Amino acid sequence: MKLNVLILLIILTLLTSCNGQTSSYEKNTKQLNKQIEKGNTVKELGSNIMVIYQDKNNIYWFGSWETGVYKYDGKTLINYTTKHGLSNNRVDEIKEDKSGNIYFTSSNSKSTISKFDGNLFTTISAKISNDWKLESTDMWFRHSYENEEKVYRYDGNTLFELELPQPPYLSNPFGVYSIYKDRIGNIWFGTNPVGVCRYDGQSFKWITEEDVTEFRSGGANGVRSITEDKNGDFWFNTEYRYGVYDSTTLESDKFYTRHKSIGGLDGKKDSSLDEYLSTVKDNFNNLWFVTYLDGVWKYDGTKIMHYPVQDNSKDISLFSIYKDNKGDLWLGTHENGAYKFNGTTFEKFIK
Repeated sequence: MKLNVLILLIILTLLTSCNGQTSSYEKNTKQLNKQIEKGNTVKELGSNIMVIYQDKNNIYWFGSWETGVYKYDGKTLINYTTKHGLSNNRVDEIKEDKSGNIYFTSSNSKSTISKFDGNLFTTISAKISNDWKLESTDMWFRHSYENEEKVYRYDGNTLFELELPQPPYLSNPFGVYSIYKDRIGNIWFGTNPVGVCRYDGQSFKWITEEDVTEFRSGGANGVRSITEDKNGDFWFNTEYRYGVYDSTTLESDKFYTRHKSIGGLDGKKDSSLDEYLSTVKDNFNNLWFVTYLDGVWKYDGTKIMHYPVQDNSKDISLFSIYKDNKGDLWLGTHENGAYKFNGTTFEKFIK
């Protein structure tokens, strides 16, 4: 009788232990589920789409002016905002590291960047530093549009807040509007209103505002876009092109040659289209230029072609142009969501 009682007690102890393990597992699973940020499933994009990015897994990310970021996997559209851990609902820049983490910067968020690892958003805070380096694995981000003369360098562990040196003979405050890594690994910073700066890991060299913009007596639009064409010449969202890595120099104290190039995009001598917001080189080496109020222009090296972008027969305002992993072209707009090029025209993206 005592033996049976003992056996029963042992069985009850084992069951209690198993049940305890199951409860602990369920609790841990629930905690893990809470750590996966699912966002809000929505039917359409917000109207103000500033930037577009496609990651290594072919997922699209749409950064907005005021409604956070949208993720689209080809089927479902998910919206993430500050409610889900994003540091700011304005997204100006989207980048990805080699591990597939996605980073979001905002002109409204100083000294922080949002990182999304597929499950959670974390905020990376910057360390004020003078640790200027040029490592191939580093990521570079804008600080803000304001006149703070700073950029971020991220080495995967620390986010360094760095201050750009003033260009020679100038003391104007400036902001960094664009960052570009060129074909040999040097970093370029487009500013407003003091021109463009190249950092090669050793020194800083400037192409000053007077050699970049045509607004000699008025305000500057800022260097919002930097790219290289098929010949290796640089374009800084103006009508000129710049030879840098060649043997010809304009003057002995300059490291570049400025070439008169396409002129105004519309071919007129006195054109209002000699500056643009964004540019990209397609898979056929054509350059595509986005203007704020007058559509998109393609330059094939010889001629210019205009592509109006309209909604209900009215021209719409544009922010940016982006080439995805397949080479398809996308537009971010001020009030009309995103547009995609169908080979003939740009049409509104509807999932």
